[in-house]
Amino acid sequence: MHTPFKPASREADFAANPTPTAQTEHPAYRLAFQDDDFLLREELRPVRFQLELMKPELLLTEAGIASTFVFYGSARIPSPEEVEDLRAGADTPERKAVVERLVAKSRYYEEARKLAYLASCRDCNIGGPRDYVVCSGGGPSIMEAANRGAHEAGSISVGLNIILPHEQLPNAFVTPGLSFQFHYFALRKMHFLMRARAVAVFPGGFGTFDELFELLTLVQTGKMARIPILLFGREFWENIVNFQALADEGVISPRDLELFHFMETAEDAWDFVCRHAAETAQAA
Repeated sequence: MHTPFKPASREADFAANPTPTAQTEHPAYRLAFQDDDFLLREELRPVRFQLELMKPELLLTEAGIASTFVFYGSARIPSPEEVEDLRAGADTPERKAVVERLVAKSRYYEEARKLAYLASCRDCNIGGPRDYVVCSGGGPSIMEAANRGAHEAGSISVGLNIILPHEQLPNAFVTPGLSFQFHYFALRKMHFLMRARAVAVFPGGFGTFDELFELLTLVQTGKMARIPILLFGREFWENIVNFQALADEGVISPRDLELFHFMETAEDAWDFVCRHAAETAQAA
């Protein structure tokens, strides 16, 4: 877009090294968008919200990403390569029991990896080359498996990291230009779903449950179109959450149990996604 105004980057360069005077060295003289102290003020939270919404949106649009396949799941389930190290670190009977339960879930790492691979190297004969782009939380475990599968298929993938008290670096398989860092959980969760065309949910903890139930609420209330919501590991989910009891108690509708589907393998999940896409295209 042509504009007669000088670019902000040029003005920022001019303002970076002003002639030292009492006035120019005072923080009040800084350009507002170069003043970190100003941008981090409590009153500027709405502006920071907008920035966290806009930056990933602009870069995802520029990358031509029309839709995403979102992967949720634990940051603690080991990859097959990590199993023995995890076992070696278990020094009490209680810890050993927990570790063995985590090790049993390492198969989900492989299923997430395979599903991401399938989504990244095949399509449902609809849309462009940037449909079903794998998107994860950018961290370890199930998130790493998703980005890894896309990487092995020679495709791009998105990572949406969040700042935590203990530093969480992006996993090595996220496409560097599509690796984002968030301060606000709300904006991160919004970006997970803004382009989501399917969501795979693997066993996980509080974060996974937060993301899953917000998604179910958005679809249940009609705020978001129905998409495939695939829960991997029926035994895990039915052991942890009594979905049927929610319907029996009347706090959800029996039809709400149809919002999600249990899956065990990547192949079945991808076939389900493709069938849903074909049915949706036919109904349009």
